[in-house]
Amino acid sequence: MNTPDWITRSVAILRSPDKSESKGVPAHTERAQAATKSGAGAAAVRSTRERLNATLRQKEEALSPRVLRRTLEELKAIVDPQVSEIEGGRRAMGVAGWYANASLDERRDMWLLMSEQFVADAARVKLAQTQFAAAVGTPDEAVAEVRYRRATVSPRRRLLQRFSAFPEGFRFLVNLRADLLPHLKADKRLQALDVEMEYMFSTWFDVGFLDLRRISWDSPASLIEKLIRYEAVHDIKSWADVKNRLDSDRRCYGFFHPRMPDEPLIFVEVALIDDMADSIMPLLDESAAPADLKKATTAIFYSISNTQTGLRGVSFGDSLIKRVVETLHEEFPRLKNFATLSPIPGFRSWLGKNAVNLLTQLDEKERTLLGRAVGFEPPTAQHFLTAADNALTLNEKSAVRRVLLHCAAHYLGRELDDGKPLDPVARFHLGNGARVERINWGGDPSPKGLKQSCGLMVNYLYDLKRLDKHRALLAQGKIPVSGAIEDLYI
Repeated sequence: MNTPDWITRSVAILRSPDKSESKGVPAHTERAQAATKSGAGAAAVRSTRERLNATLRQKEEALSPRVLRRTLEELKAIVDPQVSEIEGGRRAMGVAGWYANASLDERRDMWLLMSEQFVADAARVKLAQTQFAAAVGTPDEAVAEVRYRRATVSPRRRLLQRFSAFPEGFRFLVNLRADLLPHLKADKRLQALDVEMEYMFSTWFDVGFLDLRRISWDSPASLIEKLIRYEAVHDIKSWADVKNRLDSDRRCYGFFHPRMPDEPLIFVEVALIDDMADSIMPLLDESAAPADLKKATTAIFYSISNTQTGLRGVSFGDSLIKRVVETLHEEFPRLKNFATLSPIPGFRSWLGKNAVNLLTQLDEKERTLLGRAVGFEPPTAQHFLTAADNALTLNEKSAVRRVLLHCAAHYLGRELDDGKPLDPVARFHLGNGARVERINWGGDPSPKGLKQSCGLMVNYLYDLKRLDKHRALLAQGKIPVSGAIEDLYI
């Protein structure tokens, strides 16, 4: 049987309709109806091993035991040691074609097969572990270690490698993991597949294999459309908006993988100006004239967006910033300052949970002034939070404004979770060696900015001579901050 016939046969088998579909009722609809009727009395979930040995399908299962066995055979055929890498890749492409047209529940059954049926041989692993333990400290230790490592490699890894062999294989696997991630919490059986994919991706998408490319107004329209779609910090509202972000005084760079050449994995937007930006609005102003590049001394990173959900856990950002800084410095030797203008996405939520405790740390004078400002003495957390949610109406001398800045400084400079900054954006930049430089009032007056941080934004400064020092401080559980931030502490 030639390859096209094999793929056609495989896909036809995998797509064989079950009984419910032959009656005109989609299988996933029938299962949903059954789940609604059964409620708490639903039967226990069966493992793929139990289902493979069964004859009849339970209502909540997508693939019947017969089709499940066929699916497993097709997956095993991909890693058949008797076939070449090319043939294995072609077989994987056939399964990927079935997957593209499968329902979510059918896809989930394939994930479960990949997770539960392609595991390392337990007996072989145990034997290799015993031999390695016995060989420690002897001349045979290195050989025993190699045997143990090989024994622990699961066939699942080989399966993923074969899927990566066909032209769109990388993209297929990244999208498959993106499909899978939302279901991990509810079904722990999928974790083995997820961990294996994350490990493989960390190797395949190592920054050493990535290309740094500038995205400009002259880039293909399809690429600029992806920029619009993937922007995660400040939504791009129009073509005029994106053109402004790609103007002469701006730069946009992305990391690309050779196997996904038209898909940015992460990108950063940069404004080249003569001072540290304190508000996002001038940077997003489509009517503003481009800045004079001859006077530019500061590069402001104002948006960094990851584009591929399936690559969660694979870090690109730190290397991206380093490469971009090097690239900018080569093009513009006058640049001296590299900083961000960043959102504080976790601040308002954290403030709502900690306002009571924070107010108790105010001295009597500050508490009295705050009470007068909110019209209730002594001020309660709710009164303060209500006033904070109307931050844009507060004047410069407002006690509410001062206390809000105190709280933001505390959040950014002192709040840690397992030794790392609590705020996710702070965690990223501080982990790369930046320091908390300045908090900006009204930096983001958009509805999103007001909701997540009462309109506050922050500058993280990348002092190229102190990056290692800042990382060392953070490793000691001390968040590096400027004197201006220290002055705001309660």
